[in-house]
Amino acid sequence: MGAADIVPGVSGGTIAFITGIYEELLKSISSINFKIFSLLKDKNIRSVWHKINGNFLACIFSGILFSVFSLSKTITFLITSYPVLVWSFFFGLILASSFIIGRAIRNWNFQKLISLIFGAFIAFSITRLSPVENPESIFYIFISGAIAICAMVLPGVSGSFILLLMGSYTLILKALNDLNLTVVLVFSFGCLIGLLSFARLLSKLFRSYRDLTIAVLTGFLIGSIDKVWPWKIVVQTRVDSSGDIVPFIEKSVMPYYFEGDPKILLALSLSAVSFFIVYALNRLSTKN
Repeated sequence: MGAADIVPGVSGGTIAFITGIYEELLKSISSINFKIFSLLKDKNIRSVWHKINGNFLACIFSGILFSVFSLSKTITFLITSYPVLVWSFFFGLILASSFIIGRAIRNWNFQKLISLIFGAFIAFSITRLSPVENPESIFYIFISGAIAICAMVLPGVSGSFILLLMGSYTLILKALNDLNLTVVLVFSFGCLIGLLSFARLLSKLFRSYRDLTIAVLTGFLIGSIDKVWPWKIVVQTRVDSSGDIVPFIEKSVMPYYFEGDPKILLALSLSAVSFFIVYALNRLSTKN
């Protein structure tokens, strides 16, 4: 989940769903509320830890943090140096995930189909938005964290891409690489507030409208496929905070319109590999 959250266009929520832990994750996070403090007065810490499914959450978030801090430089390097191959891998991942998540719906009907189309339209519209520059204020960093974390727990909606749209992606990634504790802590606090609020809403939706919610989430995945399409041309560039010229707005094209070596065979192979990985993870999580 941590590795996926670093990449603009891929969601950690997708990984949580295909590995079978998504609903438990939402339920565990939403169990953290102000009632916990009163429970802490009446009972011991062990009871509270059990109430919030502490072992599960500790494993998940320690894994995410480890991945974010250890892989941020590697993934940034790979996306910059081998964009076609990296996006091909994630394209296969998203494609397989949309099939697997959609298969979780028991009985399709017109209402669920409309929900899927609605989710696809929302996700596709988000991917077509142009990124913006932002003031690097503490309050804006906090808001960025609160909004991005909501997307990070949604399959198909990338929190990193939301940060990119808000103009905060480079700032946050640089803060992680440089261990800028002020930026990291403010951003993390924003994530915490956003996560506790949004997870509770999603958990209620799963309890009351499970199939409709899954249909919308499947639509999110389908609508986000354009964002991870491997072959893109740069329409507009910008100068980042380090003074480097980087892509600002990109457009998806067919491989034969791509500027450079499209690496079609290798790209298709990587897509197939990631498709198989998702399928294998899903089978493994089902068995366990």
